[in-house]
Amino acid sequence: MKFQFNKTYFLFAFLLLVTEAFIAIYFKTGFIRHTFGDYLCVILLYCFFKSFIKGFHISIALIVLAIAFCIELLQLTNYLELFGLNNNDVAKLFLGSTFEVTDLVAYSLGIISVLILEKKLKYKSKLLLK
Repeated sequence: MKFQFNKTYFLFAFLLLVTEAFIAIYFKTGFIRHTFGDYLCVILLYCFFKSFIKGFHISIALIVLAIAFCIELLQLTNYLELFGLNNNDVAKLFLGSTFEVTDLVAYSLGIISVLILEKKLKYKSKLLLK
């Protein structure tokens, strides 16, 4: 594993963070807030990790997916209450408070999208090097 700052991934992570904040502020319910926001969330996390780690696309994608699944599965318990965060709106926003199977699907689709895009970018860069 090689640590190296990548400003392109960092810029994408920042833009996705701004988009997620916009969604959180202006979309209180519905598909955009609950499903598309989760889809973008794993892409944001992937871009953030890729901002500092070179290579390992599949490993980073799987780690991000595992983190997302773990947080979602924790929502089956009263973990926010265990950590004293049940009245913390920021914790509820970032960590969620209710389990939804559709969130797992959105996370999976987000990571699949990332892997497809990475594969296409890798293929195009090989073509440019020839």
